[in-house]
Amino acid sequence: MFLLLKNANLFAPTPLGINDILICGEKIIAIAPDLVVSVPAEIKIIDLQGKTTVPGFIDGHAHLIGGGGEGGFATRTPEVAIGNLIEAGITSICGLLGTDAATRHIASLYAKTKALRTEGISAWFFTGGYRVPSPTLTGNIGDDVTFLDACIGLKTAISDHRSSQSTVDELARIASQSRIGGMTSGKVGSVVVHLGDGDGHFDPLIGVIENTEIPIGQFIPTHVNRKRALLDAAKDWAKRGGNIDFTTGIDAEDTPAGSVKTSTGIAECLADGVPLDRISMTSDGNGSLPDFDTKGNMIGLTVAGFDTVPREFADLVEREKLDIATALAPITVNPARMLGLGGFKGKLKAGYDADIVVLDDVLTPETVIARGKPAMIGKERLIKGTFEA
Repeated sequence: MFLLLKNANLFAPTPLGINDILICGEKIIAIAPDLVVSVPAEIKIIDLQGKTTVPGFIDGHAHLIGGGGEGGFATRTPEVAIGNLIEAGITSICGLLGTDAATRHIASLYAKTKALRTEGISAWFFTGGYRVPSPTLTGNIGDDVTFLDACIGLKTAISDHRSSQSTVDELARIASQSRIGGMTSGKVGSVVVHLGDGDGHFDPLIGVIENTEIPIGQFIPTHVNRKRALLDAAKDWAKRGGNIDFTTGIDAEDTPAGSVKTSTGIAECLADGVPLDRISMTSDGNGSLPDFDTKGNMIGLTVAGFDTVPREFADLVEREKLDIATALAPITVNPARMLGLGGFKGKLKAGYDADIVVLDDVLTPETVIARGKPAMIGKERLIKGTFEA
């Protein structure tokens, strides 16, 4: 089936003005003003009436099978429902494990990734978790990345009392395994690195890049806005050529020692000379958001949502006064590059996947096309998960 979107105010993310978009199957096949299409097949036409139209959002860090567990079995968070992703404009997502690698398993994560693909969006996952040795499905990090089609890299954790307290040598070794698995299979083999509250900040990663040949771009350090000192260290890391990832669920206003709101932190980074293409932002969706006291005791727990992604995008435009193309980069072209999806995700371009979000007047997702199919039209969701009402 063909789908023709008429009169879209296109940000690809580069602003292109009013254009039509022709979709066949899962791909964009043409973008031009006033397209006239005659095909010997069914064609559906949607007039977007000049509304802001952007690439589908890419969320590179989510707990697809849930996370948590820091406060006992009853604090294990639930699995992701596809409807929450669609409503947030997320058409591509990457899952990973968190603290809990005892009751959560890579096999289940792989299965959930495949389920989301079946239900209608694009999905991948990272092997590993907080533990070292890393939990895997095949018994080897490199083999997971090489042979599991949906596995694109490794997750690990540093500077956190919940991590395995990896040495620089251990961190380098597991990063190398992911890198080699990626090289073997034509994937990126990126290493997502959970950064905790510890005072070590980026020190273990700096030890790796200064003492081995592993390139700085292999890593995606995340949660960089969890506290002021960590964000300051993240700026230095990014200026050296490294990637940094903001967590949109961290929405507290900036305080001298506390967390930094994502839109505030990104605007600050850009003003301080951090290259835009080094920055991404992700939801940490369905992960737990625990609050610990100074002795490491958990004193509170909430669950991260996905609506924080479009909210922080809108705040980048409305509060921080960034142009739409700049505000889109951390959820489109930048994560596409970091995750090795840059040849087919993150842009509205002929030959790319037809993942498209149409925004309303307050920059909230109104219509979503996922893999070429309408998933939500006028905020009425058309795609539902198998067990969603």
